[in-house]
Amino acid sequence: MTITTGTSPAQIQAAGRQRWTKRRRRSERQRRSERRRSTGGVSQANRGYLFVAPFLIFFLGLFLLPLLYAAYLSLFRERLVGGTTFVGLGNYARAFGDDRLIGGVLRVARFFLLQVPIMLGLALLAALAIDSGLLRLSKVFRLSIFVPYAVPSAVAALMWGYLYGPDYGPFAQLAHRIGTGVPQFLTASHMLGSLANIVTWEFTGYDMIILYAALRSIPQDLYEAAAVDGAGAWRIAWSIKIPALRPALLLCLLFSVIGSFQLFTEPNLVQRLAPNVIDSAYTPNLYAYSLAFTSQDVNYAAAVSFLLGLVIVVASYVVLFATSRRARS
Repeated sequence: MTITTGTSPAQIQAAGRQRWTKRRRRSERQRRSERRRSTGGVSQANRGYLFVAPFLIFFLGLFLLPLLYAAYLSLFRERLVGGTTFVGLGNYARAFGDDRLIGGVLRVARFFLLQVPIMLGLALLAALAIDSGLLRLSKVFRLSIFVPYAVPSAVAALMWGYLYGPDYGPFAQLAHRIGTGVPQFLTASHMLGSLANIVTWEFTGYDMIILYAALRSIPQDLYEAAAVDGAGAWRIAWSIKIPALRPALLLCLLFSVIGSFQLFTEPNLVQRLAPNVIDSAYTPNLYAYSLAFTSQDVNYAAAVSFLLGLVIVVASYVVLFATSRRARS
């Protein structure tokens, strides 16, 4: 733009602003084109979708689509005459009146009440002992508790099944040598406790790591202030550490709710040792598996699986509601 003689200062400033604006727009277009060339023509706003695309593909293909297909199967029933017919919510109505399914749900609820408090209590004590700094060989102690979690559930169930064996197990052999009665770990009255022991051995270390990580995030200033006020180690643990662990304990409790109602591997493998005690409907997950792969009733198995998911959601909500209400009070 050419500025003629006699142009006012305001016009000169306006012309300068126009030139500056044009240069800025030109440089921005150049930078955008360079970024597109360097990223293969993908804008910065869309690059985030590329990072999450692998997860979304696997989530859709391995979780969401099978879930929708199972929901579709649960609305049908296979008949000897007429083939596959649409029954709507008939399979769900059948499940609500299934005594074997209801018995399995009540059994895993008793398992939850028996096993989870013991497991969380042991994990809490272990985390507090390691965090106290008074424990010798704390790293070895922490590793020894966490190692069972690295053992696959199938291997753990087989190992404990061998230990529980009434004929060849080491406990039975020791009882024979000292002349006492053989402990009956695999009877109907002791089976739930035996399974609870296996699960506790497997997952105490996992909960301990979560609680220990939460303890390490507590500011040291709180401990120093409590020590100045004369609080001892037990008082600090009770008044500072345990209240600060409430969110971590709630997380472990929710994981335990889900895991307890999905109990499958341990009873499925121990069933070979005590077939008269553990039947095909001992737990809801084992019942759904038996329906699908033994009885070939995949439609009813899908309905049972969805109802089990509903039970887990309700149980988790009850736990969250009870803990939040207690915290407010």
